[in-house]
Amino acid sequence: MSTKRPVAVALAGALCLITTACAGSSTDQDNASKAAAPGYPVNLDTCGVPEKFTKTPERVVLMNGASVAEVSTLLALGLGDKIVANQQSYGMSEVPGRAKAIKALPNGDVKLNDAYDIPREAMIGLRPDLVLSTTSYGFDEKNGFATREQLKQVGANTYVSPQGCDQDTSRMTIADSYTLLRDMGRIFHADDRAEKLIAASEKNIADVSAKVKGEKKPKVMVLFSNMAMGGNDFSSVVAKGIYNDILAKAGGSNAFENASKTSFADLSKEKVAATDVDALVVIGYNDPDPAAYAKKLLKEFPQWPAAKNKKYVALSDSMYLGPSNDLAVQKVAGMLHPDKV
Repeated sequence: MSTKRPVAVALAGALCLITTACAGSSTDQDNASKAAAPGYPVNLDTCGVPEKFTKTPERVVLMNGASVAEVSTLLALGLGDKIVANQQSYGMSEVPGRAKAIKALPNGDVKLNDAYDIPREAMIGLRPDLVLSTTSYGFDEKNGFATREQLKQVGANTYVSPQGCDQDTSRMTIADSYTLLRDMGRIFHADDRAEKLIAASEKNIADVSAKVKGEKKPKVMVLFSNMAMGGNDFSSVVAKGIYNDILAKAGGSNAFENASKTSFADLSKEKVAATDVDALVVIGYNDPDPAAYAKKLLKEFPQWPAAKNKKYVALSDSMYLGPSNDLAVQKVAGMLHPDKV
């Protein structure tokens, strides 16, 4: 979803180069199957593929997928030490210290492919025991990636995050962030930590929603800053998905919800200019200054109520799948209803 990354990423029997490593992984898996660790096995079905975990994963690889949902979830659960290669980064976060913690993680020292992700041979060389991908794209052989079956053959479990099976995130809600937390909690035997995070998030969101209940719902334009995903001037405008759930709980509505049946709308400047936009939410994905982009838009469309009232907020990872949606709800509500929140 970045101007520096291909569009495919944004919407985002293996070759055994190291025979001994592959054989070793398989042997480890066989041994683990014979005697499951306490609290295991854990069985999950993800995108129709049954996954059986017999012990806590120790060599986790995170595919890029233009997301930080998976890496943020693992860090929130205190599992950063399990990660041997991470390709996820938004470059910023609403959680203090999160972006720095993500940057400090190992990247596996692999040469990425044209989709800015880990190709099949490099993935096998990392000897993972768990590979996480935001969508099924990360396991598509056509894209040069190791398939889930190929990874299973070398002893690695795989996981596709909620709503990622068909690469259509238009139905995603905050509940999917909780599903991701719960699944990781089960896999890593961190159920209690996951439930505490979910309960705290639910309480924060409920408190904010109660304060804005009954208020007029401003029409909000949500888009990624300095990003092109289509042919028009505004091709990264959000239409559907978890963003709308966050807006609703913050006492707002999406001005462009009906502009597309998919997650993103590809709009002309004329269409954007003709729409009453009461407020802006600009999402920074590896953009050092999304607030500057927001100010530029307000200047470009002075007829918007948002421009007249200088209503905008710049966010990053909290507006997407992950453990911090309550922060987005709070910040958006504070911008839309400052006298209530």
